[in-house]
Amino acid sequence: MSKEEIAKLSQELLSAEETRTPVSPLTERFPGITVADAYNIQLGIINTKLARGDVVVGKKIGLTSRAMQEMYGVREADYGHILSSGVFLEGQPISISRLIQPRLEAEICFVLKEDLKGPGVSVASVLTATAGVMPAFEIIDSRIKDWKIKIQDTIADNASNSGVILGGKLTRIKDLDLRLIGMVFEKNGDIAATGAGAAVLGNPAQAVAWLANTLSEYGIVLKAGEFIMAGALTAALPVKAGDNFTATFDRLGAVSVRFV
Repeated sequence: MSKEEIAKLSQELLSAEETRTPVSPLTERFPGITVADAYNIQLGIINTKLARGDVVVGKKIGLTSRAMQEMYGVREADYGHILSSGVFLEGQPISISRLIQPRLEAEICFVLKEDLKGPGVSVASVLTATAGVMPAFEIIDSRIKDWKIKIQDTIADNASNSGVILGGKLTRIKDLDLRLIGMVFEKNGDIAATGAGAAVLGNPAQAVAWLANTLSEYGIVLKAGEFIMAGALTAALPVKAGDNFTATFDRLGAVSVRFV
């Protein structure tokens, strides 16, 4: 794709987010769009927001579980940027009016104490560089009409990120096997789904290693102090006004959110 087309699509997706008016899939209108094109569109969106004063505080890894890949018909993970404007306080009611077609994911969030720079990052590297992990929610929302996405569509749309809610407890990972961390996902007081850390590429730390190695191709480093959303343990749950959600993780604590 040309630089002009990439810039135009970046602005189109920004406008879709601001007006809450989804657009038709990019892959339908531009059948030749590549994954590299999609990441350049994403960077165009992020750079515009940074120029407006926003700040990158973390990264997200998407489509890491089989449940999420089957939900959207894709077969590979992706990543996006988390900005300060998209971090919500636990207990803060979130207005559904700012969203288009939201869904919620329960995830394990890594907080880094050291930089991670690929290539060659391993699970051991990730564990060594991690200050601790937290229970977390990611609000996903698509600026693509009816969630009709292929991998290029969601990548261009900042991996469908629309916000995160972090739990209040940071747990050191010494002696924890993150593969075996169980999670109960409740919606309006009922158990809606259950999962375990192994659903995320076999090990959530493996997802973070994948991200560090993938970003090295673009000269991007995962920085100390950033947090990394490792990916959903289950399929995402639909959200509407009045819904309350809680995700309780074995040994990590819980996180909750309310939509209005």
